[in-house]
Amino acid sequence: MWLINRISRSYTMYRNNQLEGEGINGYQHRYILWICNEPGIPQDELVRQSCVHKSSVARQLALLEQNGFITRAPCPTDRRQLLVYPTGKAEEVLPRVRAVRDWWNSRLLEEFTPQEREQLESMLARLAEKADQVLKDPERGGEPA
Repeated sequence: MWLINRISRSYTMYRNNQLEGEGINGYQHRYILWICNEPGIPQDELVRQSCVHKSSVARQLALLEQNGFITRAPCPTDRRQLLVYPTGKAEEVLPRVRAVRDWWNSRLLEEFTPQEREQLESMLARLAEKADQVLKDPERGGEPA
């Protein structure tokens, strides 16, 4: 499993290098993707989707807001909840963020057959689902001795 972490860290370093000139870092790209794809997404939903601590998400969003990529507004039905919206600046950088992501994915998968890609995606989805189960219910997933 350490290989998955290694791939993730390599991808983060690649994103950092590629997106540096855009004013975002390798961790913020996913927020740009999610927020542009779902304007008005609740901040708590970003926490859930990212599997990152609430304070880390808040910190990254604060930086994105400070740099003009997003705005946050209280939810009209629940004032404790913040809704996150992209700005024009986020929409402008979105094609570059997608291009960086797509290039990375195509480069890593270029030697895989379509069947191997499908199988890999299916197995990774199963691993992600199992990881969610273990995180939510350690008894069901088992704990180390």
